[in-house]
Amino acid sequence: MPRPDLNTVPEWYHGYIKLVEENNLMVAMKEQTPLLIRFFNRIPPSKRNYRYAKGKWSIKELLQHLIDAERVFAYRGLCFARKDSTSLPGFDENNYADNAKSGKRDWNEMIEELKAVRRSTELLFGSFDKDQLSFVGTANNNPVSVLAIGFIIVGHISHHITIVKERYL
Repeated sequence: MPRPDLNTVPEWYHGYIKLVEENNLMVAMKEQTPLLIRFFNRIPPSKRNYRYAKGKWSIKELLQHLIDAERVFAYRGLCFARKDSTSLPGFDENNYADNAKSGKRDWNEMIEELKAVRRSTELLFGSFDKDQLSFVGTANNNPVSVLAIGFIIVGHISHHITIVKERYL
């Protein structure tokens, strides 16, 4: 399966998709997973609640955002692959972060949750065939293909890891 057609994706997601170097979605996910887990396992405890500026998320909040966003995107992929024509709502990531209470969560449990969510995403997207991956649904009033959602998931993670490296560590 080739890379997603950017015409099947809202423009603000193009940057995420372009961050994915691998052309095969499942290879990209499976290669990213151990790197992702290793990266967050190496964050020192002293940095986990650090914010690089006022009003910015802490690393724990960012980690929770990645978990939440992957769940939302995977759900969208599931709905569209099953040819559900329901227009799915957007989600306000800042509202989710404000209400996640990440600062009270145990870091190791968050890492375990990240692993479980990613494994679930890998199994889900690995179960889709070419037809399912090509289906386009509507989320946040915009068309998006299942294949593109998979690439968005991988690129979104890469985007935030770069931000952590550049601004937090």
